[in-house]
Amino acid sequence: MAFSFLIVDTYYPAFLSAFYDQHPELSDASYERTLAALVAEGFGTSDFYTSNLRLLGHDANDVIANDRVLQTKWAHEHRFRTATTSLINAFEENVPGARRLNMNFDRDLQFLAKRVKAERPDILYFQNLGLCDPSLIRAIRPFVKLIVGQIASSLPPEPFLRGCDLVLTSYKPYIERFRKMGIASEDLGIGFESTILDRLTTHRENYGAVFVGGFANVHNRATAILEEAARNVELHVWGYGAENVKPDSPLRRHYHGEAWGIDMYSVLFNSKIAINRHGLVEPEYEDYGNNMRLYEATGVGTMLLTEEKSNLGELFDVGSEVITYRSADDLVEKTTYYLTHERERQSIARAGQKRTLRDYTYLQRMKELEQIVEAYT
Repeated sequence: MAFSFLIVDTYYPAFLSAFYDQHPELSDASYERTLAALVAEGFGTSDFYTSNLRLLGHDANDVIANDRVLQTKWAHEHRFRTATTSLINAFEENVPGARRLNMNFDRDLQFLAKRVKAERPDILYFQNLGLCDPSLIRAIRPFVKLIVGQIASSLPPEPFLRGCDLVLTSYKPYIERFRKMGIASEDLGIGFESTILDRLTTHRENYGAVFVGGFANVHNRATAILEEAARNVELHVWGYGAENVKPDSPLRRHYHGEAWGIDMYSVLFNSKIAINRHGLVEPEYEDYGNNMRLYEATGVGTMLLTEEKSNLGELFDVGSEVITYRSADDLVEKTTYYLTHERERQSIARAGQKRTLRDYTYLQRMKELEQIVEAYT
């Protein structure tokens, strides 16, 4: 059975600002051209849901709910009123980084309601449950068949969860919790988009050990482990939130700025070891491993060195497909070992990539989503 999907996401404001700073030529471009250029950057889940849903025979479109440039272009082309008087003004208004950090919630939800009413999708899929404001859900419910939300981070207020007909999560501890609340919930794992591999090239400068991520409050404890490791091994670092890193932190020795989308994949691809650590989602579930880097690093064929987590063995063969660490000392020891034992490192990297490309691509995930949606409609 074929469905129409509207996939609603939000992007990091810092990424949006950087993107529009780098592409002034998009000021006069159409909505479709601008959206195509944006998702071509490969940020987050990009168009990985929609492109693979289309391969499966469904109609699927993306909405970036906090991108005012796209909002205004769409509204202009569909002759909806918008508070911004011209596309040029909207473009210029939204480029400065600081001003994109806060969503104008009322405006963004009004825009989203217009999109839903105009397109009337069978499935409205929220990648960010923080958008599921009860007032929005009431306004759009008559125009969709099924409202689906996805969550693998800290929970929003309960009314935001209850607005969904179904909540999907890659964070399995949540499933039983939601069901006990009377909220329908199913498992849908994180994936890797295999077509990314066609866009990666080997650079002359290859890195040894790298970390690509962020430095927010939820990362504080794990960041301390990275700092200890960086005192003892050469660790190249990319990430947002560098202002939260102490001026004298060893992480600043080889800090290269932010790396989003394809740039992030390229860094991983051109590195020997990708060090991973998790942010704190819920304190009672801190021993559970679940983030995108698990699949991004293995997917591009880089050896993953990640924290020891109780569920990791359910995803990968620990020791032959990925390597884990328990402490800063263990991280230093294993980083040093695998940087000097090339054949072992390459074998683990190849095995990890084979597992991800076999079991965890977004095409496979969308086949799972297709089956779930069919069961709920």
